[in-house]
Amino acid sequence: MEDNTKENEQQINVELSEEMAEGVYSNLAMIAHSNSEFILDFIRLMPGVPRAKVKARIIITPEHAKRLIAALQDNIQKYEDQYGQIQSSQDNEPSFNFPISFGGPGGEA
Repeated sequence: MEDNTKENEQQINVELSEEMAEGVYSNLAMIAHSNSEFILDFIRLMPGVPRAKVKARIIITPEHAKRLIAALQDNIQKYEDQYGQIQSSQDNEPSFNFPISFGGPGGEA
């Protein structure tokens, strides 16, 4: 039975180009959803600049959104175990709102 389990496991080779490895900085995420997908817009908001640009848009299924949440929670717990509690700016700023709207159902992270 163990041999069947090992045969069914797939290894995925993930390719990461040099350009993609550099990453993109984002300090704001906007989330919208439909019945079949979640849309995550990663935005760079610059102080004193009234416009912000979406730097990356990721579209995932609801199932993958739940997996992402679980992976983030696991990694945050490991981070806090090693480096201490992450202090949220919302802890100090009770009314932290952005007047940004893309229309449709949405949320903020």
